[in-house]
Amino acid sequence: MRASSSRTIGDFDYVIAGAGSAGCVLANRLSADPQVRVLLLEAGGKDNNIWIKVPLGLFYLIGNPRTDWCYQTEPEPECNGRQIPVPRGRMLGGSSSINGMVYARGQPRDYDVWRQLGNAGWAWDNVLPYFKKSRGLCQRRR
Repeated sequence: MRASSSRTIGDFDYVIAGAGSAGCVLANRLSADPQVRVLLLEAGGKDNNIWIKVPLGLFYLIGNPRTDWCYQTEPEPECNGRQIPVPRGRMLGGSSSINGMVYARGQPRDYDVWRQLGNAGWAWDNVLPYFKKSRGLCQRRR
């Protein structure tokens, strides 16, 4: 892979497009192996906007082209032709950075029902340790 200055930036085992929640977790997990080189690409900027750290700061982030891709639906016939905003974060952290600091992991019964429907490993007792692990990662980040 070559940068525009013809300077070699190296070879990578994995290239991840998007430094939202999933991209960051995936890059973190893959790069835990010191033998693996991971390139994480993000088209947006840093997540250093003050409103990201303020509860309900989403009102200053959503619809702002510096922090939101400002996507909209096609005109919706059932909504009198209106286009509906579809906020998507444009920065490190992706849409998680513009969600008003809301974290919801669902109800235990929902996960147990998914397991009963044949999704092995999705019972509440199976997923709870991962939620606790991700919460610990978030707390260390601050």
